[in-house]
Amino acid sequence: MHADTQLLLQDLQLGYHGAGGFKRVVDGLSLQLGQGEIGCLLGASGCGKTTVLRAIAGFEPLQQGRIVLAGHDLASAKRSLPAEQRRVGLMFQDYALFPHLDVEANVAFGLRALPRAQRQARVQALLQQVGLEGLEARYPHELSGGQQQRVALARALAPSPELLLLDEPFSNLDVDTRQRLAGELRELLKATRTTVLMVTHDQGEAFAMADRIGVMHQGRLLQWDSATVLYRSPADPLVAGFIGRGTVVSAAQLGAGEGRVLVRPESLRPDPASLLRARVTAVVFRGPGSCGWVELPDGERLELDFASGPLPEVGSEIGLAWHDPAPVRFAD
Repeated sequence: MHADTQLLLQDLQLGYHGAGGFKRVVDGLSLQLGQGEIGCLLGASGCGKTTVLRAIAGFEPLQQGRIVLAGHDLASAKRSLPAEQRRVGLMFQDYALFPHLDVEANVAFGLRALPRAQRQARVQALLQQVGLEGLEARYPHELSGGQQQRVALARALAPSPELLLLDEPFSNLDVDTRQRLAGELRELLKATRTTVLMVTHDQGEAFAMADRIGVMHQGRLLQWDSATVLYRSPADPLVAGFIGRGTVVSAAQLGAGEGRVLVRPESLRPDPASLLRARVTAVVFRGPGSCGWVELPDGERLELDFASGPLPEVGSEIGLAWHDPAPVRFAD
């Protein structure tokens, strides 16, 4: 473990005993987060990412492995620190604000052990940090979705946790609001030097928020890297297919050698003289350019970006030229 490691997850195995025996939900997951880093577990529903958060928070027992936070062991298969002693903050996807309490009382909820003056000073400082000063007396139903999220964040940060867990923090917001608030939330968390682990199924949210992203599939962590590395150097075909737009196909189909190759929309370009032929199945204008789908002779479908100018007709046949000098390759 590095000296600046704030969170260490080591070989986690999680699951439950059901009628059919033991059902494994998370299998052999390991990762590290440094102080002030934002990490994200990214994957489809049911991949185990929320179960990992619940284990860190103290709501799920470990069958195997170890959880260490700020140098202190939180859990192993033999020993588990109670949730209230872990110094872990949790922000739920529905924010879970108390509707009968105003903003000030919601934020102060976890500070009841502090003297009144100290509690009020902490609440005011947090509300200023998240840009909600002047709204202390409002109730949750009087706030926008973005404002409710900030109240939930201030409440989670109030006890100064060693780690903040975010469970699908933008799922209740519309797409435009999500993109704007992801950037704002990252700035707030970075300003407070908060170490964060979040989970989401949305790649855009992960890229906008996280320093390090882990792609999960069926309980396993396939790769733990920056967004740039995941996109440019995926270690697994499943990661390649999940991150960005792209399809992993047989290289022989494209005249690109052996094994399998990752085809991004920019990897192929229309070329009337090319021997590689494909049938256009869809064309969509996205402004300022267009994209579409083509079907290779064996039935494989690929997404393409089309340059400005005349677009091919749906149903027509076009030639495609390989335009990626260093494609990502995988062995068969």
